[in-house]
Amino acid sequence: MAKKKKRPTTPAVIRENIQLYLLMLPVFILIVIFCYGPMFGLVIAFQDYMPGSPFFGESVDWMGLRHFQRFIQGKYFGRLITNTLVLSGLNLLFGFTAPILFALLIDQVKRIRFKKLVQTASYMPYFISTVVVAGMVLSFIDKGGMVTRFLTLFGLPNQNWREQASAFPAIYTVTNVWKGFGFGSILYISAITSIDQSQYESARIDGANRGQQCWYITLPGIKNIIAINLIMAIGGILGTNSDLILLLYTPATYDVADVIGTYTYRLGIQGGQYSYTAAAGLFMSAIGFTLTYIANKVSNRMTGYGLW
Repeated sequence: MAKKKKRPTTPAVIRENIQLYLLMLPVFILIVIFCYGPMFGLVIAFQDYMPGSPFFGESVDWMGLRHFQRFIQGKYFGRLITNTLVLSGLNLLFGFTAPILFALLIDQVKRIRFKKLVQTASYMPYFISTVVVAGMVLSFIDKGGMVTRFLTLFGLPNQNWREQASAFPAIYTVTNVWKGFGFGSILYISAITSIDQSQYESARIDGANRGQQCWYITLPGIKNIIAINLIMAIGGILGTNSDLILLLYTPATYDVADVIGTYTYRLGIQGGQYSYTAAAGLFMSAIGFTLTYIANKVSNRMTGYGLW
């Protein structure tokens, strides 16, 4: 009777992979310091915190869930949730699909030099500072700007589109997609190149055209990457790009542009209401975690892929 193979002990596994663990150590330390360490400060969401006061002790004024109730019952809560979901939904619809479509199109390009040129050009906006991108966009959509003058050819007025509330969702979405679609496609392009090329050869022999090859070979070959990225995108649906919105919006567009991130910035950083905005941020994070958990469960059941 064959003996069962003895499983290696934890110390043995560590000794065998000590180089990998040492390689991971600096990143792990940074994550602990900058991601998990600050989570201790979430305790102020349940206090009436003032800068310089202790987190614990007899002098601490505990508020319980009153800050959460104030946020949920506030007059701006409906507007904040609606704007956050609308802007994040648009970014999810176009910002998530654009890298996939771009990767599929790039895969069809056979001229290597042109292919590399297009890829490099698409990556560049990602490395431009958000402040610079916002400045470029504002100059383009200002009265007399390049985009504004182009729109006048179709009968639209020559005006500052930044002040038009109805135009803000489109401005924000296009800017976000333009800045991130190229860099976001890198993962999909890498996954596509790893697909066995013999599958395409067999499909061509069977008479499949490019569209059919894409639908039946390429997309199934990268569905695990799509599923994982979609889970993360759904989990972050309440975490809009607040930095870009802060640079683009004005009081005239608050009704459609003010989201949870910008609201907490104004009241927390500018207004000094640290406990209240910490509660709002914790509420948003809890919803995001719940959405991530649900999306992961659905993805595991439908595609067999997930974060855990």
